[in-house]
Amino acid sequence: MDIDWEHFTPWMALAGGVLIGLASAAFLLLNGRIAGISGILGGLLRPAPGERAWRLAFLGGLVAAPLLYGLLAPLPPVRIDAGLPALLLAGLLVGIGTRYAAGCTSGHGICGLARGSPRSLAATAAFTGAGFATVYLLRHILG
Repeated sequence: MDIDWEHFTPWMALAGGVLIGLASAAFLLLNGRIAGISGILGGLLRPAPGERAWRLAFLGGLVAAPLLYGLLAPLPPVRIDAGLPALLLAGLLVGIGTRYAAGCTSGHGICGLARGSPRSLAATAAFTGAGFATVYLLRHILG
C-alpha cells in the first residue's frame, strides 16, 4: 500500500472528524438521542408517533449536505472497484451486522465510544477486526 502524499489531507480529515463529533454531541445534547444512522433509518420502518419527521429531516440532511457542497466546490471523484452484485451483497451483510450488533459504526464507533460504552467498544472492535480480516483475506489470500 502506498500513501498518495500529494493528495494526503490530514487537516481536512481532522476538520471532518471534529464536525462529526460536534454534530453527534449536539444531537445528543439537544435531542437526547444517539446519532446512529442504522437506528434512525430503521426507526422509519415502524415509527412511533412523532418520530417520522425528525428521522426524515436527519436523513434528508445526510443526502442534502454533499449536494449543497457540490454547489460550492467540485465533489471528489467516486471510484468503486466492485460490481453491482458485490455491492448488493456488501449492503446486505452490513444490514445484517448492524442488526446483530444493535447499531452501526456511527452509533457504536462515534457516539458509543464517546460515552464510554463497553458494549460499543466490543462492537467497534468486532466490526473493525472483521473489516481487517476481510480485506486481508480478499487481497492477500484469495488475491
